[in-house]
Amino acid sequence: MSDARDISDQSATPPSGASDDASAPAPAAKAAAPKVPLLELRNGLPPITETSEALAEVAAALAEGTGPLAVDAERASGYRYSARAYLVQLRRVGSGTALVDPIAFENLDPLAHVLDGPEWILHAASQDLPCLTEIGLRPQSLFDTELAGRLLGYPRVGLATLVDEILGHRLRKEHSAVDWSTRPLPDPWLEYAALDVEPLVDLREVLKEQLVETEKWDWAQEEFTHLLSLPRAEPRPEPWRRTSGLHRVRGRRALAAVRALWTARDEIAERRDVTPGRIIPDSAIIEAAVGSPRDRTSLLALRGFHGRGAHRYAATWLDALQEARDLPERELPAAAARYDGPPPPRAWAEKDPAAAARLSQARSALTELAKELNLPVENLMTPDFVRRLLWQPPADADEAAVEVVLRGYGARRWQVGLTSEILATAIAEHPS
Repeated sequence: MSDARDISDQSATPPSGASDDASAPAPAAKAAAPKVPLLELRNGLPPITETSEALAEVAAALAEGTGPLAVDAERASGYRYSARAYLVQLRRVGSGTALVDPIAFENLDPLAHVLDGPEWILHAASQDLPCLTEIGLRPQSLFDTELAGRLLGYPRVGLATLVDEILGHRLRKEHSAVDWSTRPLPDPWLEYAALDVEPLVDLREVLKEQLVETEKWDWAQEEFTHLLSLPRAEPRPEPWRRTSGLHRVRGRRALAAVRALWTARDEIAERRDVTPGRIIPDSAIIEAAVGSPRDRTSLLALRGFHGRGAHRYAATWLDALQEARDLPERELPAAAARYDGPPPPRAWAEKDPAAAARLSQARSALTELAKELNLPVENLMTPDFVRRLLWQPPADADEAAVEVVLRGYGARRWQVGLTSEILATAIAEHPS
């Protein structure tokens, strides 16, 4: 979060005809907005836990604590290929805060045993659960402060914003993009990390009270349980199609060049555990696919082909381009990505006018209901579920049939209960 800045009052030239007599009363100074105080560590900065003895002490201290457990993890996104956790932060009433270095241990079994019972409090749990599961830490129940904020209709649900608006403190965010794989970790970074779990217990209590008051607590519990049931994300079928700037590439053979270069870069990045963009950027892949250079000099003259990764692996990039040139026609990638769902909504009116009318009516009604309930429409019902249902509705367009389809997609009971009538009506009024 940006720090508020004081702006000094500056004298302005008086408007034409106004007196600039020194005796005229000076305009009242505009009162400066009070600064929100920085959040500070209540118990000081704990030492980092990186020995078996220290881990046993942390586990014992957490076991002696009471209530839910605040949990966070730091990854090295933007620096490393892997999404592993490089630091785990924990806080519990009566136990204080612990900072655990998971890289220092073969396993975290002593900690996992203690964490297996209490409710976990996380912010944006879906981001941290995979890397925590990877090191053997998994909750039985959880409270997601970001998701709670969404259900309550907060327009901005970043941790710093919620802590500011609800608890009246400002979080330091200057180390949010650092390389957490660095060792040793500097104290200012560790303080930043410890502050991320410092307010979570208090924030949970206030958010839960608000959820109960607004009769959304049951919804939240369903959402939290759903988060725990989510399977590990499957790899995308054609991840290279997410290369930034792909829209500039024309022709299947040029797309094959993008695929070959992307794959070569990904293999290098995985081997070196470096984020792929640090080998060569996406822009370099696009330039090479469009230009199709055949020698090192031409390749390295392209925009984006600079730095160690470009020069060190120049032969690899040229081989990838040659591989794309040599591919038989039948092995070239399709011009567009394969997708098992309905077409983009903008194409519905031409392809199926009845489906377009269903979608328009349902969207309008869902948006109105979401406003009444003070929550984002995408949390009321997942947009992809709505599109799939309305593009190919069940033969029997009643609420019961709609509920079965939505539950099959993964919609929660509270969502289905609120939206099934709206969606069934749209289907009934615009039959295929």
